[in-house]
Amino acid sequence: MTVPPLPQMPQGLARVMNLGTLLTQTACKYPHRPGFIQGDTLCTWSQISARVDALAHYLKAQGVRAGDRILVQLTNGLPLFESAWAVFKLGAVWVPVNYRLTPSEVAYIAQSSGATVMLTQTMFDAHVAAAQAQSPALLQVIRADQPEYEAIISTQMAAFVAVDVVYHHPLWLFFTSGSTGRPKAAVLTHGQMAFVVTNHLADLLPGLRQDDCSLVVAPLSHGAGIHAVVNVARGAASVLLPGESLDCAAAFEAIEKYRVTNLFTVPTILKRMVEDPAAKHFDHSSLKHVIYAGAPMYKADQQRALAALGPVIVQYFGLGEVTGNITVLRSDEHMEDGGALLGSCGTARSGMEVAVLDAQCQPVATGVQGEICTRGPAVFAGYWDNPQATEEAFRGGWFHTSDLGTMDARGFVTITGRTSDMYISGGSNVYPREVEEALLTSPDIAEAMVFGVPDAQWGELGVAVLVARNPMTVLTPDQVLSHLQPCLAKYKWPRTIVFWPSLPKSAYGKLVKKDIRAEYLRRLENSHTSPPF
Repeated sequence: MTVPPLPQMPQGLARVMNLGTLLTQTACKYPHRPGFIQGDTLCTWSQISARVDALAHYLKAQGVRAGDRILVQLTNGLPLFESAWAVFKLGAVWVPVNYRLTPSEVAYIAQSSGATVMLTQTMFDAHVAAAQAQSPALLQVIRADQPEYEAIISTQMAAFVAVDVVYHHPLWLFFTSGSTGRPKAAVLTHGQMAFVVTNHLADLLPGLRQDDCSLVVAPLSHGAGIHAVVNVARGAASVLLPGESLDCAAAFEAIEKYRVTNLFTVPTILKRMVEDPAAKHFDHSSLKHVIYAGAPMYKADQQRALAALGPVIVQYFGLGEVTGNITVLRSDEHMEDGGALLGSCGTARSGMEVAVLDAQCQPVATGVQGEICTRGPAVFAGYWDNPQATEEAFRGGWFHTSDLGTMDARGFVTITGRTSDMYISGGSNVYPREVEEALLTSPDIAEAMVFGVPDAQWGELGVAVLVARNPMTVLTPDQVLSHLQPCLAKYKWPRTIVFWPSLPKSAYGKLVKKDIRAEYLRRLENSHTSPPF
């Protein structure tokens, strides 16, 4: 496989700060303050910095060099937290994956990224085997739950001097699935992420200090990881829950115990938290900024969150390619004019430009629907080893989000739909093509169509309309899900599975998703019953 070379520094272009320096600065300024808390584990900033430097020294001794990709599959914990900073300091590229992915999904990411080292746990040995089978470049595996890891990480060594980098030096491959069904890796860079940190401090967490505290309720491998980087920049401790599944009572108990001031979440998690009885049983008056993103939130749910938590919720709209940095609806704007702005996703982030464009990349009139596009220093450098996708995403000089929306006269943007078929369930992007391809690997399924439908709890849920290859074969939803189990992470599974004798086609013999979705909804309405399964 061909991978792009590291960008060369043009003559006269100044180097920028290696993002790993943020941790070094914080450790120097607040050495004895807590930086990471999870159950009985508490590490100060000086301890974290020493562990990170030891890991960086070890990886360098193993031959890791600037530009090398490091695949990381870990559950939330100190090894995942510290791995990012060691990779950043090395000038290598952090490639974290969601711990819920299947072995085949992780194997694809290993192969497409060209990762040479994998940092993981023994519970993911099947993923390691699949990744090494598909990617011969992956030669070294480090298991963070083995005694050898702690021996490496606790070694007392000299401070690791961060590698010099330029603005476009890759920092993080942020994998985000594409409409073709194969994940694409957005290249986040040192210069870009330095701006993102500054922007988050300005727009999402103004006044963040070293005596603040952040609760982590989502995987650090994704958006929560970006939020954690921002908290490191100001010396605010990150508090992690002991398990991977959300425990609302444990979350509110941690908020009370540690006087948590901020957290990052998605609408479905925020909805669960504010509706849980624990919201009334624990003191959460310390909260200043409860940031939610990843999907639109129903107005009624926003109102419930405001009633339960007070005027502390902050919404941002963005994608992995723009690290959540397109628009923001501040906490005070949630309350403006009695909640008149609820349903909007806010206005352009500081230093960013947002426009609603037509198919010719021209701005549409106020209130007219078009595609939401953006440009500015928070936009990623492009897709890894995918120039065609990069060119398409940046046509007309703008980054195209594939989200449809409108903009009012004040610049407030409202999302109205998507140009792609993607839907968002529980804050996670699900791309129907990927699910359809997995379904069609079953010898018993002849045709498959997957789409999202609105759901009050999860935002959207997946529906699969299937046609059996043999009309005499009786398939059940459980059989279909058993087939998907080794292929896809559970959050991508369709919640509703129905079987039709055939799928309606256009005059040209094509399957048209919008027509099939409309027919499904029509049948559902006529049945006057809840959807099956």
